[in-house]
Amino acid sequence: MHTLSPALLTDHYELTMISAALRDGTAHRHCVFEVFTRRLPAGRRYGVVAGTARLIDLIREFRFGPADIDFLRRSGVVDEQAAAWLADYRFTGDIDGYAEGELFFPGSPILTVSGTFAECVVLETLVLSVLNHDCAVAAAAARMVTAARGRTLIEMGARRTHEEAAVAAARAAYLAGFRFTSNLAAGQRYGIPTAGTAAHAFTLLQDDERAAFASQVATLGKETTLLVDTYDISEGIRNAIDVAGPELRAVRIDSGDLAVIAQQSRQLLDSLGATETKIIVSGDLDEYAIAALAAEPVDMYGAGTAVVTGSGAPTAGLVYKLVEVEGYAVVKRSEQKATIGGRKVAVRRHKPTGTATEEIIVPQGVPDRRPNDRLLQQSYVVDGEPMALPTLDESREHLRQCLISIPWEGLKLSAGDPAIPVTVVPAD
Repeated sequence: MHTLSPALLTDHYELTMISAALRDGTAHRHCVFEVFTRRLPAGRRYGVVAGTARLIDLIREFRFGPADIDFLRRSGVVDEQAAAWLADYRFTGDIDGYAEGELFFPGSPILTVSGTFAECVVLETLVLSVLNHDCAVAAAAARMVTAARGRTLIEMGARRTHEEAAVAAARAAYLAGFRFTSNLAAGQRYGIPTAGTAAHAFTLLQDDERAAFASQVATLGKETTLLVDTYDISEGIRNAIDVAGPELRAVRIDSGDLAVIAQQSRQLLDSLGATETKIIVSGDLDEYAIAALAAEPVDMYGAGTAVVTGSGAPTAGLVYKLVEVEGYAVVKRSEQKATIGGRKVAVRRHKPTGTATEEIIVPQGVPDRRPNDRLLQQSYVVDGEPMALPTLDESREHLRQCLISIPWEGLKLSAGDPAIPVTVVPAD
């Protein structure tokens, strides 16, 4: 199977711009591009930065090989001058940005790419495709983690999205606080704990439900989870405990009125002596469905479609805009899509107690730092060389701390203003 180079994961017009800029001499002007969103998705009070480490890995591999150049020539996408430039392409600039797991708000400069116009503009599509996807998934997953109130979440959405998007989504969900994924590629690639036992098909394969449970327990032991809703849930629970005994680790329920069924199932399990057997629920769960089950005897949630599709917001709405050329601020003045020119520096302001109160952004200047301010940008790439990055578990902890720091209103699932305001102050 042919695997595309990251360099071709881009839009046609990126390369036509490079061709024209090389011809007129502007391709080598030093520029600054910034990634930000003008607004959060409807009903959201914060965004979550995710995918940056994936992006840096892809930029490291961003090369136009002979087959790529041949395709671009034959297709008429680039002229000979541009083809020669692309053949020698290496990103030699700088990339700075918010840490993975950091919260962001409208206007937050979550990634800054600086270098020549040509070497920066060719990265635009890749940057946006990675960050828009991963940030959207992480934000949805973080809301589910909040709604779960400390209960375990497993990501199981691989069959609801593109095969590679599924791996990235599992990573973003784990970053946001999910404990497991069903996706084995994500387990191998990122070290995320994987989990899973059996589907309804396995029960239907066997002569009856008891036979299916007996086979599973014989193979996996009593620490397994039995899916009890293929036929009748109450009978399924009785069969599960009869086969595995009260030491059975968990039962899973994937359909029906989960609030009512969870209560009935807990009562039945307790009456059978299986007081330690956990209840796992799944089936089109999103943050609202999880929140609605907060008072019910549920121990673990399995979420799929809503996670990998951003729970109604499949993109973070991020844009990649030129804000500075040769040290001078440039501004897009469209009434509907105006931008603020100049490279930005951002800090998060906090009370002495640690509660975040405001994000301060200064274009072409340095913020007036206060004792409880936290500088938000860090170096990812310097002179083309990637820097050491936090581990996925460190980024996961960073997000956990960020969510603790915002006012409690910012964690509500209801529509409202961003969790903290963003203030743009004039440069000194």
